[in-house]
Formats: sequence, structure tokens, C-alpha cells
Amino acid sequence: MHDPHPRDDAGAELRAAESAVEPGLLVEERRRRICDLLQESGRVTVVALARRFATSAVTIRADLAALERAGALVRSHGGALLPRDGLDQPLTVKETLHHSEKVRIARLAVSLIRDGETIILDSGTTTAEIAKQIREAPLQSINVITNALNVAMLLASAPTVRLIMPGGILRRESNSLSGHIGEAALGELRADRLFLGADAIDPTLGVMTPHLPEAQLNLKMIAIARQVVAVADSSKLMRRNISVIAHVEQLDVLITDSAAPPMAVEELRRRGVEVLLA
Repeated sequence: MHDPHPRDDAGAELRAAESAVEPGLLVEERRRRICDLLQESGRVTVVALARRFATSAVTIRADLAALERAGALVRSHGGALLPRDGLDQPLTVKETLHHSEKVRIARLAVSLIRDGETIILDSGTTTAEIAKQIREAPLQSINVITNALNVAMLLASAPTVRLIMPGGILRRESNSLSGHIGEAALGELRADRLFLGADAIDPTLGVMTPHLPEAQLNLKMIAIARQVVAVADSSKLMRRNISVIAHVEQLDVLITDSAAPPMAVEELRRRGVEVLLA
């Protein structure tokens, strides 16, 4: 028999997500959570956010306006939407997404580093978290190769780090250097371990990115590293993009968070990748 009131599962999920209450957050924490909620459901409303964070609609509108200026969302009547597909979000926006997961992933990544090693830190917000935690880690001396300006700045004053930058052409959206200059410089180096960021990970294909020049540089990083460790929060799994950086067979380890889809984890492990859940 036809149901005159069909269930709207997506709407029910959205209402359930909006029903939680998270009062008392600081401004930056609240804006990070708004970005997370937007990534999860594709849209948010002023009314639901004000109720969730126990604050006024005026405050939420100010949050949405600030996030729109940063490129994190597009405001709509009564709320906000994700930016259109293909829009490359600035690094300052990406830093706010899944922040707690990235911190946990970075902590686990740093625990793998040993004194005297040479590591490569790829560009990205998760690798930037790794750099932050390297500064506080009980290490005596390590070499860090990076193509990321933000990572380099985080480590520039760290007395235990010898910093090496291969050079190249700056891509401002990611604060990263790429191109034939960097590729040639990497060819003269060797590393114990590469921490590779990811825009997308398909468990049957590998690590993927929309940025072809950076993909070429990443291939050089993989070639000079004894171990390849992909670092990516669970939102990056089961996704595809234009260019494959590393096939599954080229990955030794993936560090992700405990919300990773079980099917993706199982497939990666079946293909020989050690999956660590932070």
C-alpha cells in the first residue's frame, strides 16, 4: 500500500545531527564544528546551529559570514551550503575540518619517528599537525624534507630539526612548492619515511589528488623513501580524484581515524597496507 507520508531518511539524519547540543564552545571551536557539520550533511541552518551551540542567531550569522569570507561555505537564505564542487578551499579553511582527528593522527605518526631519521613531510593540514607535534616530541635530532611553506615555518625554529626544502613553484592555495626544480632536488636525496597527505583514498586504486604538478613531486618523494605512510582523516576514504599519487601497492601504512569505513580498512589490509586507527 502506498505510504502517504514517505520517510525522508536524509532529512531524518540531518534532524538527528542538528538535535545534539554543544554549548560553551570558543569561537574557533564552534566554527570548526560548523565546518564539520557542513561536510557531513551538505547544508546547515541558522536556527539549528543556534540551538545546537546554545547561542543567538546573530552570533551564528557572524560565524557563517566569517566562514564565507574564508571560502569554507556559501551562505543561503536561513543557512549555508558547501561550496560548489571543484572549488579548492584555502588552507586556512581546511585546517578547521576534522581538526581533532588530524591531531590524533599526527600524534600516532610522530610516535613512529626515531632519532637520526630523515623524514619527508608532504604538504597538507594533517602533515602540518605532524610538524607541530614534532616540535614537542622527545627527539634529539632528525632531518625533515618538505615542500610546504607552512610546515617549514612550523619547524624553522625547532632546534632538533635540520630542515631541507627542495624548492619549486609556489601554489598559494596549499602553500606548497612543486615543479621540475623540486623534482630534480629530491632525486639527490634519500629518506627513511614519507608522510604523504591525501585529498582522496580509494582502497582499490590508492592515494589521489586533483593537482597534477604536486602528484609528480609526490612520485619523486615515494621513490626516495624507504617507507610510505599515508596520513588522512576518514572523510578522505572511499573517494576518488583526477590523479593517482600512489597505488595501493606503493603504500606501507595508512594512519586514519577510528571513523574510517570498515570495508575500506578491510580492503586496504587485504592488499597489504598496515592500517593504524587513531
